[in-house]
Amino acid sequence: MLALFHLSPVLLVTAMLVVLRRPPVHAAMAGTLLVMVLWLAGAADAWRPDSVLAAARDTAVLFASTAFVIVPGLAFVIFIERLGVNLALSQWVRSLGLGRGDQVVFIVLGLAPLLEAMTGFGVSLIATVPLLLSLFERRVALRIALTGMAIMPWGTLGLASVIGASLAHLDASALAATSALTSAPVFFGLSALALYLAGVREPREWRTLGVFWLLFVAVLYSASRWFGPEVAGVAAGLVTAVAVLACGLWRLRRSDGERGSVQWPRQAWPYLLLIAYIVGLKLLWSLTAWQDSWIVQGSQVTWKPLASPGVALILVLIGLGFHTRSAQRQTGLPAALVARVKRPLLTIFFFLAMSQMMVKAGFLAGLMQLLAGLSPTAATSLVAMLGALSGYMTGSNVGGNAIFMPAIAMLPESSRLLLAAVQNSAAGHAALGSLSIVMLILGLAKTQAREEGELVRFGFALVCLNTALVALGAGLLSAWF
Repeated sequence: MLALFHLSPVLLVTAMLVVLRRPPVHAAMAGTLLVMVLWLAGAADAWRPDSVLAAARDTAVLFASTAFVIVPGLAFVIFIERLGVNLALSQWVRSLGLGRGDQVVFIVLGLAPLLEAMTGFGVSLIATVPLLLSLFERRVALRIALTGMAIMPWGTLGLASVIGASLAHLDASALAATSALTSAPVFFGLSALALYLAGVREPREWRTLGVFWLLFVAVLYSASRWFGPEVAGVAAGLVTAVAVLACGLWRLRRSDGERGSVQWPRQAWPYLLLIAYIVGLKLLWSLTAWQDSWIVQGSQVTWKPLASPGVALILVLIGLGFHTRSAQRQTGLPAALVARVKRPLLTIFFFLAMSQMMVKAGFLAGLMQLLAGLSPTAATSLVAMLGALSGYMTGSNVGGNAIFMPAIAMLPESSRLLLAAVQNSAAGHAALGSLSIVMLILGLAKTQAREEGELVRFGFALVCLNTALVALGAGLLSAWF
């Protein structure tokens, strides 16, 4: 009972979002306020100025590291929207002449994860929703769009994994690599679901899907371990997309003698520039360790601004600024950026503040004791459910990790990495099937009320399926090791 009482701020947030249907920022503010009231009332550890200062310092550091990526990331999104980059990508994919199965796998395991890993914020939907609507029947297209969106939980250049690793006191590369394994069943399950929804029934197409799924997981795991979460999702999506494209066009030429064009659309050069900067900076960091020259220290968390993917985004924005200087595409950019960033930043700030106060005041001690007393199977299942709940209700894998990852940080080192990966995966997949993503799809597709209800229910079913698959992946991984 005490653990439930200490989790009352999380329960309040859940009730406001699910029952009262309040905006996430209102729920985050209410949860933060309740933690403060309970702390001052003596419901947890004694209120002390040093504990409050520690919570404030760690909240500030975590928020700064998040904002340093989100603000330039959304500025990048505004630029590519104005340049028509994703529209050009959609038209290019339609012109390739791929078969139905190749089209689905190319989108859900290649293009959508690639774009989402680079930008986050549901930007991949700007390209995939119009593309899928032109390729498939409307009802099928919307479901495939949501299914493909929920595959990649490492949006915004792996920001959630980096923040989650800081909160759990783990190495970011190790957390991202382990998360790739706990998410492996989700990658296959959702890809198979998309193939089924598209009406693909040929055994050859399903065998091909298995091959590309293994490639996707292998690249995601290897890139996470060797290069870090910032480039892992980009590498997995890019390599898989190229492989599907090469295989599909080879089959097309072999059967019909046609010669499809694989030339990358010129308008998509900002994405290529971003990839080049990310890889170049990673090489520079490995050779010079210059990222260690500036370290921002909180109470229990640290941040290296020069190692942030925000640096690569800022460099791309400089190039975009020069490119659009004479094209009058910067008109109203500051106002558009403020309108885009204020709500997600406020929401994440209050969720971070709530989680750090819960940690410093001892609110999560009961949850930690509960997890420590469970068997590995029961613990992973519980963390998967909590992670999915946090991701779904916040609509953000960063916000989801902010709620429960600090409790995992208190667990023994032997179980911490796996449970942190389960939290990271479950929150990420649930966030990308949440109401905010569903509403974005509905807005892009200009849907009607009947379609809205159907897609919301389908998204919730996806979240439940993803949670079960993450728990399955964690159970297999635990048994293996």
